[in-house]
Amino acid sequence: MTGGFRARRGVVSATFAADEVRLLRGLVAELVELVRSETPISTKPPEDSLAALVGQMASTEPPDDEVLARLFPSAYNDDENAAGEFRRFTEYGLRDAKVKNAEIVLESLGDPAFSDQVTVSLNPDEAQAWLRNLTDLRLALGVRLGVEEDDEDTWAALPDDDRRRQVYGVYVWLGWLQESLVRAVW
Repeated sequence: MTGGFRARRGVVSATFAADEVRLLRGLVAELVELVRSETPISTKPPEDSLAALVGQMASTEPPDDEVLARLFPSAYNDDENAAGEFRRFTEYGLRDAKVKNAEIVLESLGDPAFSDQVTVSLNPDEAQAWLRNLTDLRLALGVRLGVEEDDEDTWAALPDDDRRRQVYGVYVWLGWLQESLVRAVW
């Protein structure tokens, strides 16, 4: 198992076992698929010059999928129209940014097929992409699992063969990995 991220001479790095790389690559690929699967494009023609300049815009409706709703929350909880307009101009770009972060993670992980471990070395921009992607992965897993604040005892009480407990273990590992990266960056 990886020892987490460490900073040396201005470079942040970590060495992952091949199984960890395969797990991360699988999770990141699933997140990309989810983010791309429901990219609601507005079918309405631009109503104003700003809309015409922006180009491709998202729908004003929030995502149906609960993970996507968490990854792309409404900007205005008390004003549905303002939230819809904000979403229309920003969600497409936010989705694209999440995919780009994921692509950076996938590229830096490389292919574990030829080695039993992979060392990842990140420049500051790549480290930020990793942090954003780890946040997205944890949010997605947390929503799917139904993780709530201070519910660790609930997860610990699950039988060892309960798949949710195993996935929760991945959620915790991602949090630890993210924390090690935060410490290494700062």
